[in-house]
Amino acid sequence: MTKRSLPKVTDMYTGEVCGTVVSTVKSPGLDGIPLLVVRLIENGKKTNLVVATDATRQAGCGDYVFMIGKREASTIFRKPLVPTDNSIVGFIDQYNEEL
Repeated sequence: MTKRSLPKVTDMYTGEVCGTVVSTVKSPGLDGIPLLVVRLIENGKKTNLVVATDATRQAGCGDYVFMIGKREASTIFRKPLVPTDNSIVGFIDQYNEEL
């Protein structure tokens, strides 16, 4: 009997964009990709700040977004060597929390 491997699970996060990052020197793989500061939302509460690359290139302050992490964060750009741990990949139009 052979053992089947389980599918990979990609970490997804939600957050609110709260600022931008200005960098005088970047890795060449990050040219033209905005860096944004995002406040994570975990269990309906705003928590830590992270820096994320913006794969949509449209996010701005006050937008609710969802992000992917780990290796998948860099493969979304379809370019070699994009050094990132978090990438914004979409927008959240409405956020409801049920208690």
